[in-house]
Amino acid sequence: MLPDPQELVQHIAALHRETVDRWHTCEPDNPYDGLLATICQQHEFNFRLWHEEDVARSPKAPDQRIAAVKRAIDGHNQRRNDWIEKIDEALIQLLAGAGVLPRADAQLNTETPGSAIDRLSIMALRIYHLEEQLDRDEVDPSHTVKVSERLERCRVQHADLSHSLVELLDDIFHGRKLLKVYRQMKMYNDPTLNPYLYQAQRLAS
Repeated sequence: MLPDPQELVQHIAALHRETVDRWHTCEPDNPYDGLLATICQQHEFNFRLWHEEDVARSPKAPDQRIAAVKRAIDGHNQRRNDWIEKIDEALIQLLAGAGVLPRADAQLNTETPGSAIDRLSIMALRIYHLEEQLDRDEVDPSHTVKVSERLERCRVQHADLSHSLVELLDDIFHGRKLLKVYRQMKMYNDPTLNPYLYQAQRLAS
């Protein structure tokens, strides 16, 4: 049986919100099962990516540290994209298990549920860190106003995207929309496609 789209999106939003809060005090964990476990794993890569991006912009970080951080960012981003695909694959398995087939006139969407869930994950991180900015004591009132405006905008965007995801899932679950996994096919991590990698291998051999 397929989950109710509204309830599923509510669970996803709660997962994103609660784990972001918890992971700032402990190592990332994944206490979920099934589809939510896949979503949590994808969310973890966004969490790690967010914090490495902060380090990469530190003016005090030495070049060696920046190089290590950039490589970590590259790895986290690759896995983030890999797990977007895994979310869509998990949804396709749910559809197959429920015997749902797309209608003859089913149309594709410009974005898959996995991509929308990834955007919600990033939005949850942005909201958390904007809320954190409101708690700073050393800032002037203009900073607080700017952060408050951005926070409100992010909350509206999160609500809008959540509503759109509910509608997309409802269409997919009823066969009105077709779900396909779109492979990212990143070239920069492939040693056979990135010229810097395959040329380095050629020189080393």
